[in-house]
Amino acid sequence: MNRDLVRILKLTLPIALGVFLVWYSYVITSEEDRKQILRYIKEADFFWVGISIFIGMLSHVSRAIRWNYLLEPLGYKPKIRNNVLIILMAYLTNLGIPRSGEILRATALATYEDVPFEKGFGTIVTERIIDLLMLMLIIFIALLAQTDIILEFMEDKGISLSGTLIIAVAGIFGLGLLLMVLKRSNSKLVMKLKGFVKGLLDGLLSVFRMKRKLSFILHTIFIWGCYIAMFWAIKYTVAETAALGLGELLVAFIAGAFAITTTNGGIGLYPIAVSKSLEIFGIDPVSGDAFGWIMWISQTLMVVVFGAISFLILPLWNRKP
Repeated sequence: MNRDLVRILKLTLPIALGVFLVWYSYVITSEEDRKQILRYIKEADFFWVGISIFIGMLSHVSRAIRWNYLLEPLGYKPKIRNNVLIILMAYLTNLGIPRSGEILRATALATYEDVPFEKGFGTIVTERIIDLLMLMLIIFIALLAQTDIILEFMEDKGISLSGTLIIAVAGIFGLGLLLMVLKRSNSKLVMKLKGFVKGLLDGLLSVFRMKRKLSFILHTIFIWGCYIAMFWAIKYTVAETAALGLGELLVAFIAGAFAITTTNGGIGLYPIAVSKSLEIFGIDPVSGDAFGWIMWISQTLMVVVFGAISFLILPLWNRKP
């Protein structure tokens, strides 16, 4: 397939999927339900929305500080304010073009802090690996906390536990077999894949070589704690979700996290994923949709507003006399 076509598809498909899902969520709700959802959004307590956004900004500052812990062993210590602005710019860019923010982060760091692109990008890859591990940990905690309800929901939907386990075991076996085949292969594509995986592992292991391991771990916990706290604050904007516990919110949080990785910033899919996960705990679809939309709108506005400001401020703060 033509490379230009592949590039265009990578840019347009996530956006097209998001637009389709917005249309789909509109179609599957009745006019009365849509009025109810809009009413919930209009009547949302902006105090809690503001708290959620404030917590989100704290997570970005913490991420900026943590980034320096990865850069220090390489001989660099950028200004924290520059790190914050670059991170906000990256999140805004990702809304338009998936994963372009990572390249922007490394490029901006090279431009304003003289950190070589490949070294800056390597630390960003390490961050992504750590974030993936944290998400897996949260998934594990959520499964432990809500095992009975999740199993009951699966039974109601006709999904057997034994069948799921068989598929999981088959998947693990298949993955192991694929890894064995790849290990023995010498094709160019496989060699590139091996190099990529090795780079990821090297990035992950670099965490154990840094000087401030404890600080890095504490900031990582704080960042993900902020993400969950943002979700927790928004539950008070909808009366029906105010009584939800942490374990229940974690399930919806995970659904939203996967939605964000599927479409640009979770457009269209995020409210649907969150609403469907909340249905497991008896939250009606209208209240679930309202919760999902309020959460998504507040997050997106935060990224758009502060990301745009960062694009303006970063060059001004780093002008050379």
